[in-house]
Amino acid sequence: MATPPGPPGAVLDAVLERITYANEETGYTIARVAGARTGSELITVVGPLLGAQVGESLRLTGRWTSHPRYGRQFEVWSYLTVLPATVQGIQRYLGSGLIKGIGPKMAERIVDHFGTATLEIIEKEPGRLAEVPGLGPKRTRLIAAAWEEQKIIKEVMIFLQGVGVSTSIAVRIFKQYGEASIAVVRGEPYRLAADVWGIGFKTADTIAQAVGIPHDSPDRVKAGLRHTLSEAADDGHCYLPVPNLVTDAVKILDVPAGLVAACLEELVAEQGVVREDVPTGENVVPAVYLVPFQRAEQSLAGSLLTLLNTGRDRMPGFATADWDRALSWLRTRTGADLAPEQADAVRLALTSKVAVLTGGPGCGKSFTVRSVLTLAHAKKARVILAAPTGRAAKRLAELTGHEATTVHRLLQLRPGGDASFDRDHPLDADLVVVDEASMLDLLLANKLVKAVAPGAHLLFVGDVDQLPSVGAGEVLRDLLAAPQIPRVRLTQIFRQARQSGVVVNAHRVNTGLHPVLEGMDDFFLFPCEEPEEIAALTVDVVARRIPARFGLSARRDVQVLAPMHRGAAGAGALNTALQEAITPAREGMPERRYGGRVFRIGDKVTQLRNNYDKGAAGVFNGTVGVVTDIRPDDHNLTVLTDEEESVEYAFDELDELAHAYAVSIHRSQGSEYPAVVIPLATSAWMMLQRNLLYTAVTRAKRLVVIVGSRRALAQAIRTRGAGRRHTGLTHRLQTIP
Repeated sequence: MATPPGPPGAVLDAVLERITYANEETGYTIARVAGARTGSELITVVGPLLGAQVGESLRLTGRWTSHPRYGRQFEVWSYLTVLPATVQGIQRYLGSGLIKGIGPKMAERIVDHFGTATLEIIEKEPGRLAEVPGLGPKRTRLIAAAWEEQKIIKEVMIFLQGVGVSTSIAVRIFKQYGEASIAVVRGEPYRLAADVWGIGFKTADTIAQAVGIPHDSPDRVKAGLRHTLSEAADDGHCYLPVPNLVTDAVKILDVPAGLVAACLEELVAEQGVVREDVPTGENVVPAVYLVPFQRAEQSLAGSLLTLLNTGRDRMPGFATADWDRALSWLRTRTGADLAPEQADAVRLALTSKVAVLTGGPGCGKSFTVRSVLTLAHAKKARVILAAPTGRAAKRLAELTGHEATTVHRLLQLRPGGDASFDRDHPLDADLVVVDEASMLDLLLANKLVKAVAPGAHLLFVGDVDQLPSVGAGEVLRDLLAAPQIPRVRLTQIFRQARQSGVVVNAHRVNTGLHPVLEGMDDFFLFPCEEPEEIAALTVDVVARRIPARFGLSARRDVQVLAPMHRGAAGAGALNTALQEAITPAREGMPERRYGGRVFRIGDKVTQLRNNYDKGAAGVFNGTVGVVTDIRPDDHNLTVLTDEEESVEYAFDELDELAHAYAVSIHRSQGSEYPAVVIPLATSAWMMLQRNLLYTAVTRAKRLVVIVGSRRALAQAIRTRGAGRRHTGLTHRLQTIP
């Protein structure tokens, strides 16, 4: 935050007592501090304090202001962390959680022993810490090392704050580069966008300008082009047409189109990106890919066609089966007849090396898959079941009665994302079934298909009308658009399913019809208009009404699915309100603030990125869990994931976690919940689309409650959704020999 023009600012030395509010996106913070000259009187400070920890002594630069409602307060322009001088300040500083190995009780013991000399002793004679009862040599060394690291971090922080970097971002930079942080930031600032999670091009560009990189530097323009393609990938596109890429990059970079086009040519020549012509219908598009996406499309198409066309067959008995007899035997095992579409799908899965089974809720996909498995197991086939998320895999196992795993765990992804199973080390399976295939993005689908052994059968199962994957690509839709890939679409809704308001209304929404609300005991609309009113009613429905009427647990059984993250009725604000209603602060229970979030034992949380270094085999974007333990002395907390794995998070890794009382509809894919609550506000107008609402409704097993505007609901049903993503997989499936 730049210092406002005008007279020099005032300086306030104070100890941070508590954070009242913090916005992680802007850094804006409201906090209470104890001033060095104000005794016990607390002062309200406002401004960019994100990253400062409770207990730290701060030197705040800013100005005194008067708020019409809240009175006198200090507006912060910038801050530095300073070492405290009093016994109380030193004890609070050491016990605040900054130094690993020292919690509040240990801090009290150390300061009782060394008094005001404590910090000097830790700095110059750390071995003397062993004099304190309860501190052995091992813990003493740990504290000394943590103190040294803090010193280096402080040096890096001071430099980075000087070039406009917030404290929380500075911590991530230091974790990536260590002592080389300053050299990297000065010499290669655009590396930050590629190397440091949470730093985008805009932040790197701000830093680059602060260290003197010219506005029209080719390095800046090339970084901007890569960023534009990366942003497009975040929106689901595998490539961008050249005109779109140049136009979007010009907007970001604010430089002439000619310079962008020239730098694009250089980037192609340097093989930083790939340019090729991609046919789309009657047109040919000049496409530009980031290298991993172009290679993945080529590889996935080649692998699928190789599987499909190989002469080998690991289940040869089905090619010559007497299907009337096989289906008759199957009926004796399952106690039910297959519908004609289902019988076609069973035959296809067991005779074709690659096949797709799609259809909406209540159409019998699960029963069809169980039938495929029953016949495959009767022939002693080795079968693997997988799904993109832990919840989806758990649900698949429950529906089929057979063990299922996530695709990530199946492939045993290692740090860096490489798979233990691939073309040279294939999976030992005769049949691989992948459920919720609409969630498969291009990169994960490529890894999976490469690991399927020649002659094995691969069955994709999913609902193509749901939202496409969070990651780039539209794999299931592209497969269904390629004539080479055999498929069956189930369309018949079975009688039992027709009695469910959730199923009936899901199909109505999918065909552009308004849901039936009268006479339904599992599908409700609570109409209200204003986002704040929608948010308050959503919290009441989740925390009080559903548990009281249906006997469901607000934390375990009810999931809020929001179209957007931002806004009063968005997932972000709802998480704060739902946490206060479901998991409020409790006397004597530890909690940990990170930026604008407070983590408490019992919190429902979700992982925000793939981290291959966590857990037994990585923890992946979208994994949901519950906080089961918080240990201030050890600087970490524990999350029990939905795959029943306990995963440790250091306090400085909490940027990887977000609360999950409310999640975006995109993040809910592949999951199923007993009850779903959907807040719909007209403020989310651009996101109100049919496939978004359809996906949310189909996540519910027993109950759907829509809270919000009838106008917003009508808009979501009326709007068919965004245009197709830029992908080339269908084209490649039709052209690779």
